[in-house]
Amino acid sequence: MKRLIVLILLVGSVQLNAQNNTELLNHFEAYYKQMKSQGDVQGIINAMTHLNVLSPSQARLDTLSYIYMSDGKYSQALNTIGIDKVVNDSDIAIQVKAVSLKSLNQPKLALGFFEEMFKRTPNAPIAYELAELNLQLQNLTDTEKNIVYGLANSKDGMTKTFYESQTPYDVPLKSAFMYLNALVTYNKDKKANLDAAVDILDAALKSAPNFNLIQLTKNELLRQKQALQAGAAQPKN
Repeated sequence: MKRLIVLILLVGSVQLNAQNNTELLNHFEAYYKQMKSQGDVQGIINAMTHLNVLSPSQARLDTLSYIYMSDGKYSQALNTIGIDKVVNDSDIAIQVKAVSLKSLNQPKLALGFFEEMFKRTPNAPIAYELAELNLQLQNLTDTEKNIVYGLANSKDGMTKTFYESQTPYDVPLKSAFMYLNALVTYNKDKKANLDAAVDILDAALKSAPNFNLIQLTKNELLRQKQALQAGAAQPKN
C-alpha cells in the first residue's frame, strides 16, 4: 500500500512539474512576442534566455547569439555559441561568428567564417569582407581575387557604409572595391605604385564624390609622394 501511495505521489509530482514547465514556456513565448512588438532588445534577450533554459535548442542559441550581435554585444554573442568551426553550423551561426570576430579585431579567426559564408552563398558583399580581411592580413593575392570577383558582381543599388566621419555615409559597392584595389596596388610597391594608386582613387571618386575616405587616403598618398620627391631632390654629401 505504501509503495502504491509513493508511486501516486511521484506520478503526480511529474505531472505537476510538466504542467508548470509548459506554463512557463507559454509565458515566456508570450513575453518574447511582446518584447519584439515593443522593440525592447534586452527584453527579447531575457525572454530567449529563459526559453532556452526551459527547452534548450541550437536554434534558440543561434537566435540569441544573433540578437546579441545585432545589438553590438559581440563578446556575448560568441559566449553564447562559441568560436569553434562546426560542420553543421547554421547560416546564422556562421554569420554571427564571422561578424563578431571581425568586430572584436580578430581578422585571422573571422576570415575562415567569412570564407564559409562565401562558400555557401557567394556574393559581392561577402567578397568585400573577405577582401578587407585579406588586405588587413597582407594576403594580397587573395585580396586581388576577392576584388576581381566583387567588381564583376557588384550590382546597381549595392552599397557599402563607411563610418570614419561623424556622419556615416553610403557609397556604391563597386566604388568601395575600387578603393581596396588602390590600397592593394599601393601595398605591392609603396614607392613605385603611388601614382597608379592615386589614379584608381580618382576613378572611384568620379562614381562616388562623397567618398570621404578616398579623399583622405589620396591626400596621404600625395603627401608621401611629395616627401619622396623632396628627399630625392636633396643634394647628396
